[in-house]
Amino acid sequence: MDGPSGQDQRASAAGRPAARPPLRRAAHWARDYARLPGIPDEFIGADGEPRPVWNRFADTFAALAPTDIDRRFASADRHLREAGVTYRSPGDNAERSWPLSHLPLLIDETEWTQLSQGIVQRAELLERVLQDVYGAGQLVASGALPAAAVAGSSEYLRPVCGVKPPGGRFLSIYAADIGRGPDGRWWVLSDRTQAPSGMGYALENRLVQSRAFSSIYKSMNVERLAPFFEAFRDALRASADRDEPRIGVLTPGTFSETYFEHATLARYLGFLLVEGDDLAVSGDRVHIRTVAGLKRVDVLLRRLDSNSLDPLELDAASRLGVAGLMDVVRKGGVVLANMPGSGVLEARALLGFLPSLCRRVLGEDLKIPHIATWWCGQKSARDEVLSRLDEFAIEGAYGRAVPGFAASGPVLASELSAPERERLRAAISQRGIDYVGQEVVRLSTTPVWEDGKIAPRPFVLRVFAAATPDGWTVMPGGFCRIADKLDARAVSMGDGARAADVWVVADKAVAARTLLPGSDNVRIRRIAGVLPSRAADNLFWLGRYLERAEATLRLIRALAAQHRDPGKGSPAQLNTAERIQRLLLAWGAIAQTSRTQGARVADEALQAEDQFGSALSLLKSAQRTAISLRERLSPDAWQVITEMSNQLAQDIDDDDAVVSTAELLLEKLASLAGLAQENMNRAAGWRFLDMGRRAERAINTARFARQFGYDEATPEDLDVLLTLVDCQITYRSRYLIGPSLAPIRDLVVLDLYNPRSVAFQIEVLNEHIAGLPVLKENGLIERPQRLAISLGARLTAAEAAHLDGRTLFALEQDLLNLAEAIGQHYFPHGPNATRPEKLTGLA
Repeated sequence: MDGPSGQDQRASAAGRPAARPPLRRAAHWARDYARLPGIPDEFIGADGEPRPVWNRFADTFAALAPTDIDRRFASADRHLREAGVTYRSPGDNAERSWPLSHLPLLIDETEWTQLSQGIVQRAELLERVLQDVYGAGQLVASGALPAAAVAGSSEYLRPVCGVKPPGGRFLSIYAADIGRGPDGRWWVLSDRTQAPSGMGYALENRLVQSRAFSSIYKSMNVERLAPFFEAFRDALRASADRDEPRIGVLTPGTFSETYFEHATLARYLGFLLVEGDDLAVSGDRVHIRTVAGLKRVDVLLRRLDSNSLDPLELDAASRLGVAGLMDVVRKGGVVLANMPGSGVLEARALLGFLPSLCRRVLGEDLKIPHIATWWCGQKSARDEVLSRLDEFAIEGAYGRAVPGFAASGPVLASELSAPERERLRAAISQRGIDYVGQEVVRLSTTPVWEDGKIAPRPFVLRVFAAATPDGWTVMPGGFCRIADKLDARAVSMGDGARAADVWVVADKAVAARTLLPGSDNVRIRRIAGVLPSRAADNLFWLGRYLERAEATLRLIRALAAQHRDPGKGSPAQLNTAERIQRLLLAWGAIAQTSRTQGARVADEALQAEDQFGSALSLLKSAQRTAISLRERLSPDAWQVITEMSNQLAQDIDDDDAVVSTAELLLEKLASLAGLAQENMNRAAGWRFLDMGRRAERAINTARFARQFGYDEATPEDLDVLLTLVDCQITYRSRYLIGPSLAPIRDLVVLDLYNPRSVAFQIEVLNEHIAGLPVLKENGLIERPQRLAISLGARLTAAEAAHLDGRTLFALEQDLLNLAEAIGQHYFPHGPNATRPEKLTGLA
């Protein structure tokens, strides 16, 4: 049975007359928009007059002085940099800064209400279709939906057939990409049912714009986003089978194109950010591996493609999912939002059937039409497309790419060469099931700020709807993508060149809302919370990288001081400088050849990208680790880490600049340590961050003591040792003599009152380990604590006079073993790792 020809959904190609009446208000906006005559835009309504909602904004914006506008835009850009808002394009190895347009997209609440009704209708329709496709199959059996149009998609998952979705729904979140067509009406360009992205970025866009234009934002009565996220969070909570469920955001990891958004959602909604390796199946439940053992997870907000979820039943090559997850879903042990297989409805092959399906399933016509689409798997549609090939955009029926063509998006037949056009025609004729033809619809434009003036650019708006117990709720706004070219055809949009905040403007004042609950319905708790093992591992190594970078910077500063000292050139000083260089070489901060070029040593140790132990490499490692902890780090901490890496990325010309840069970075590291000490909650996360710092500081201090506090150490060596461990003032106030070996060894290694000594670090590590949950309740001391207690006892009983080189080397090795034991005990990795478990059972 052939589906609709597409004529009942075809967009009108007629535009409005180019001539527009003169505008008395915000006339400069209209003049800029006159560059695209005949194309309706967001500023000009269907009657040729400015839309009232834009008039309100334009008049206020036009009243700002140019310097004020520049200041506000610079403030928005600065916030994006400091907050580390980033994304990746497909194929990118590095993250890019978020490209936010400085002007919002405005929609009045009357128009938005109509738009929301269409989105709700479409979300409910697709939910019903999914229930039938994976359930009774009546739509396919009756011929309303061709089986090939469904089964041809790689997102159609046979293991999901017959599965009742835990929580009762296939779709928890739905999104539609929409645009305004040439007749002024909104049109759906595509449906997003897999794992719609953009909500987190919409949140960041709003945060930036509301700050940059705070007065305009308040005066415009912009609808708040918090009620939508609150309803979405409560709906996920209600979908679980216990009162206080544990909810996670399942992410592919830091190399995901939208990892920043995953972290933003987890932090804003109060969910755990987890990767597949953080999860384990036990019985009929999914558990998170934490430093306290396995903890049950009830709901997973999926940001991972369906096929990657379970290597046992889906893609066997996937290393992102959880083995056995589908079996748990089948048994109702975990709620997945959205359900695996829901992405089948993103196939463009199904678009042409939705109008008739809506009438059949819901008994009404679609409230928002979509671009006229012909699936070439049907003869009548294929003949229609082939007969007017140059009028169509050709897309893949089950993905963006067109089979047989290198382009990642639609192919315009009219722009192909004659041989390529014939190749496309032959491919459609031979295997039409893989292709769809779509009409080329021109998009409305929205104002952007370019080179100090207003310019029009085409846009696509992604609108989100969340399923709640009371029905679907629509985010008042959305995620707007703006093209960088004036080509306003929908097929030319791609992923867009920049994003914009979307303001739904009400006539009356809008009440401020927050996700924080009222004090009358909160049950007070004082708990440490759940810390996944992966997060603990990253926190531990973040502390180690930062402390290692600090040690390297202290060595650089000490080396520079040797070169700048008036007594430079004495044998003792040359020997001390040589020792510093040998230590930098052993740490991988410099290359062997650099030692023969003394002037280059400090610069290379500071900025050499190819040396793993240089300050730059260590701080970049810290930044990469911090990326995995974005949901746990405060904006201030992230800003300091980012600033340090940016500081070292700049060119440094001379020795004085090297020293001043090293000193500046040491100040920033001290401020970061202060932030962690004063602002982080004293839960397990803080403990592991501090444990990483303490373990690394103990190792470095022991190595400093061995290198510069050896048995025949010169006064210059001992003076450098005191400088490296920041104990010059303490030593001079305690001893009225010059540098002496025994008291310095005591101060650096054994003194519990010195926060830089080895003994102090061991004491703090003992306190941290004792405060962590035990993984096996058998009454025995676990290995990390046993090693730490043993080290502490040895240092307590030791005497400075007996701390020779062999003793210090043995101490350093024992400290390395302790750090290794902490990692093996609390951070299990891989299938053969010992997983944390409690004898009392699973939580």
